[in-house]
Amino acid sequence: MKFINELREGEQIRTIYLCKGKRTAETRNGKSYDNLILQDKTGVLDGKVWDPNSQGIADYDEKDFIEVVGEVINYNGKLQLNIKQLRVAREGEFNPADFMPTSEKSVDGMYTELLSYVDQIENTYLRQVVEYYFVKNEEFIKNFKGHSAAKTVHHGFAGGLLEHTLSVVKMCEYYVGAYEILSRDLLYTAAICHDIGKTVELSDFPDNDYTDDGQLLGHIVIGVEMVSDAIRTIPDFPAKLASELKHCIIAHHGELEYGSPKKPALAEALALNFADATDAKLQTMTEIFKAKDSEDWLGYNRLFESNLRKTSI
Repeated sequence: MKFINELREGEQIRTIYLCKGKRTAETRNGKSYDNLILQDKTGVLDGKVWDPNSQGIADYDEKDFIEVVGEVINYNGKLQLNIKQLRVAREGEFNPADFMPTSEKSVDGMYTELLSYVDQIENTYLRQVVEYYFVKNEEFIKNFKGHSAAKTVHHGFAGGLLEHTLSVVKMCEYYVGAYEILSRDLLYTAAICHDIGKTVELSDFPDNDYTDDGQLLGHIVIGVEMVSDAIRTIPDFPAKLASELKHCIIAHHGELEYGSPKKPALAEALALNFADATDAKLQTMTEIFKAKDSEDWLGYNRLFESNLRKTSI
């Protein structure tokens, strides 16, 4: 198998990829062609089938594993595969794990480390909320460990949700040590739970796409509902504390235009927003630099509203 991150301009390849996306388009001359997004565990690649009706192109659909024969070219500074032959791969010809982008870190190791922060939560009510999902719910734990944190942008790989959550908690650990106004128990609980709604918002790999609830509700609303479900199982849970925890989750995107129904009103909500945004943006930049390993300017990036370049050292 030829992994996407190993491809070089001018190569002629025959290999299997996941057809992550398929869209029919037309050239300026009105001739139809297929525009594909090919995926393996190392990344994604644009593919073009310029003559979908040719003899070498078999019938295929989005989400199929396909064997492609073609040439790697450079189009506008980005690699692309011009596909001459295509067929649907047969079961046994490929290992599905090769097509799921996965965290480079140990999932089990990260989860053990995350549980060490659960152990530090002293408030019995908040501790029970976290344990409801992260200790007692085996189905949730399995889903959380394997889930991505996003469809695209940052941590869009298996284990990404866990990796992102742990990074956010670690930043909150620094905040707690530096600013005495912060409640460690509330901030740790909110940080651990802030993105649990993504286990419902996004489907499993290889789809990793928005579910109906993801489109209609979004992970913030879903997450608050999940926390409320846990709270209802805990006798005499203080109403004010419940609202404070839910507020942190509701406000963790920081701004209304970024999807938060409320802006942060608590110090813990503000700290969580900063930690979440820091990890998301730095990971996004990390993935941008990995995708285009160059010391040149990379061009204007809409997310950062800036032209990006790696440092020289």
